Amino acid sequence: MSAEGSASDWIAWGKVRAREEGGGLEMVVDGLTTQAKYYKPLIYEFFRKAWRGSRPAWGEFSVEIYMEYVGEPPWLDLDNLAKALLDSIKGYAFHDDAQVGRLLVERRPGERERILIRVSRRG
Repeated sequence: MSAEGSASDWIAWGKVRAREEGGGLEMVVDGLTTQAKYYKPLIYEFFRKAWRGSRPAWGEFSVEIYMEYVGEPPWLDLDNLAKALLDSIKGYAFHDDAQVGRLLVERRPGERERILIRVSRRG
């Protein structure tokens, strides 16, 4: 998953930016914290104040979450991160997180600290 592309493709508000790409949704949250609960209000406010893209849909979805870090990996449970992020995009990408039929959550080294999220329809 790439977080690149022209700046005009992205809708940004604060530390969050998103775009619709290939029938799915891509998001980037700049910076990392060990408090997973930090992300829910941050992303919720982005959707409430800045997002003008598609509305939630029914069906089954695939969600990929990548936590990129610099240096030592942060001490953060990936399951807590996934839950906070799924809760924050619920109602915007899909109606209910029970619609997620595939979930990948990965911690990996990167060029900067950020979280990448890709939501796409399955099947």
